[in-house]
Amino acid sequence: MAGKLLVDTKVGDYAVKSSLQILKESANAKKIEEWAAIAGVAVKDLETLAQEFTSHGKNACVDIHRGVSQHTNGYYNVISWYNLALLIGNYDWRGGQVYASTFDISGAKAEGPFNLGGMNPGKLGPTGISSIRHDVKYEDTTIFAGYPAKRNWYPLASDVYQEVFGSAGDQYPYPIKFMFLYMGSPIYSLPAGHELIKIFQDVNKLPLVVTSDIIVGETSMYADYIFPDGTFLERWEFGGSHPSITFKVQGVRQPVIAPLTGTVKVYGQEMSLQFETVLLALAEKLNLPNFGANGLGQGVPLMHPDDLYIRMATNLAFGEKKDGSDGVPDASDEEVKAFLESRKHLPKAVFDPDRWQKIAGANWKKLITLLNRGGRFQDYDKGYPGDGLFPGLSDEPYVQPTGNKYGKLINMYMEKTAGVKYSGTGKSMPGYPTYVEPSTGYDGKLVDDTKDGYDLQMITYREIMQTKSRTQGNYWLKALLPENFVLMNVEDAKARGLKDGDKVRVSSASNTEGVWDFGNGQNNPIVGKVKTTQGMRPGVIGFSLGFGHWAYGARDIAINGTVIKGDPNRVQGIHANAAMRVDPFLKNTTLTDPVGGSAVFYDSKVKLTKV
Repeated sequence: MAGKLLVDTKVGDYAVKSSLQILKESANAKKIEEWAAIAGVAVKDLETLAQEFTSHGKNACVDIHRGVSQHTNGYYNVISWYNLALLIGNYDWRGGQVYASTFDISGAKAEGPFNLGGMNPGKLGPTGISSIRHDVKYEDTTIFAGYPAKRNWYPLASDVYQEVFGSAGDQYPYPIKFMFLYMGSPIYSLPAGHELIKIFQDVNKLPLVVTSDIIVGETSMYADYIFPDGTFLERWEFGGSHPSITFKVQGVRQPVIAPLTGTVKVYGQEMSLQFETVLLALAEKLNLPNFGANGLGQGVPLMHPDDLYIRMATNLAFGEKKDGSDGVPDASDEEVKAFLESRKHLPKAVFDPDRWQKIAGANWKKLITLLNRGGRFQDYDKGYPGDGLFPGLSDEPYVQPTGNKYGKLINMYMEKTAGVKYSGTGKSMPGYPTYVEPSTGYDGKLVDDTKDGYDLQMITYREIMQTKSRTQGNYWLKALLPENFVLMNVEDAKARGLKDGDKVRVSSASNTEGVWDFGNGQNNPIVGKVKTTQGMRPGVIGFSLGFGHWAYGARDIAINGTVIKGDPNRVQGIHANAAMRVDPFLKNTTLTDPVGGSAVFYDSKVKLTKV
């Protein structure tokens, strides 16, 4: 079978082009010298990289994440990279592109033992549109009022975190009466998070804020109520997988310590005081459907976190075939003993073998096998089948398919994207990889702050020994790096009369003073120490996330007249998110990728002032 790949013709009255033709024209919209100039690299480097990438058949891959996506043109950056992978045909091949493959915890594939999707006798669903306006086109709604819309709409995206709070501040498309925030600290973690403080403090915008947190953090400090939550050592979690993992996996995090917050009684049962317990308590108080003695069906209770989590884990142990042939082996007597012994220190509120066995039923010993191993992990030879030889590919004899294939159509031209109009202008979005000017606001205009002296591009990264925010309380890890720094090129430092150890303030056009204003009469300067390197690109500075706390146990707080002393060690370092650019049109939200919804971490121009 053969076909013409490059097509530019007419079919009847219609002009048509093939996807590859469109991609070729997009790539050739500028000369290679122009592309190199935009990227700030040499032409020969582009040519060398292209030669290397295309010299290994299907055994090359594209590995990208935040670096290309967290820009105002992030969506088009990502599909451009993935089209390179598509052009060399490496999807579903060893060494090429794979997708996240996880074992089913819902029971849907095997239709049991607990088909959780069907265990919802009093199912309720939302009405209208979401507060972040995702999965719906602006022009299809009853509130369409021409372009630009007050804020962006995201028919192709979901979970647009930063949009939740800006939308609440603008009360668009409607006001929010009550915000319940769980496992997140947007004021600390989001670019331009300082603007969210004003929203959280405005009772006309957010009349009631309730958080569930393990500590009084940078966001929960503004809440009306804080409920204690469990740490990672106290709770269940089904983490799934990631597109860089070839094998089918599903890890299961389990409680390994007694709850630090103690226990409470809900539905007459003792349980840990954590997020799930708060939901159950609210359900009991409000007599909500899908909870209580018949919450998961007649005679099937949802009155304890175990009622859900043990069923999820049992589904995982049972497997994905109706006849049970895909299940894990039953635990031996020795394994059962080890299972019980290793958990005997836990209170019954957390681990009650009688309760667990009653829920798991006939699959109790399979559940033990699963939990003893911390999840389910595919055998090596199923993720990488064969011996490396694949008959019929004489030109590439060592190309081998992966065991878990995506196996679906991959579009070079995305008709779905082309069918969406940008709510800022009313123009259709390109459905193919193309160059979109970076650093643009919601109104589509270039945000250029260099004319005002903001001549350094600021980026973030993460030190390997720290997570994004939570490990400042881990003093063993903190001993490795007590504070972070402003990382910059040696020549940039010399040009500004700076040297290692000098303190500098970071400011931007949307935060000219370079401060975190907490809205309570206190503020924190965005100041850090310089560290120079030849490895940072000239014109770019960076700081590692996770440092420079002002809550999270960093300062004294008073609760009912009792002062809880803070640890100034947690204040060490710099957290410069407040210097990241606010969208000049929206005024309360960071710059955003209008298609994919990414919060923009890498398109802010700043300047440094020696302190």
